[in-house]
Amino acid sequence: MFTRRSRAREVALQLLFQRDQNPTPVERPALERFVRDRLLDDGDLAAFALELLDGVSTKQADVDARISAAAENWRIGRMLPVDRNVLRIGAYELIHTDSPREVVLDEAIELARRFGSKDSAAFVNGVLDKVAKSKDA
Repeated sequence: MFTRRSRAREVALQLLFQRDQNPTPVERPALERFVRDRLLDDGDLAAFALELLDGVSTKQADVDARISAAAENWRIGRMLPVDRNVLRIGAYELIHTDSPREVVLDEAIELARRFGSKDSAAFVNGVLDKVAKSKDA
């Protein structure tokens, strides 16, 4: 099932991946234009995609620490870039938003399945499940 918010998460993933691979900052107007172009000027979806991007960016130290704690024997820098950024979006949503856990997990697994390796979906599922359980504890 591909929802409108799924598309916004996909756009946020594209921006996080780009930033991960090319750490030279992109001007805010260019980011916003990219989001609007990809989401066909849908203001609500664009706002959601930018909220994910901004949230992951401002909370990245906390998000990465939680991912690292949940991903046994995996350092953030050694993860595939797609997996790392899907995990960042999912962990951010689990920890810092009121998005339902099941929705966050399903969306992250689908992003990993679509854009990652053959093992990405299972890896993302396992790590985010531990992040969610640690939050609940």
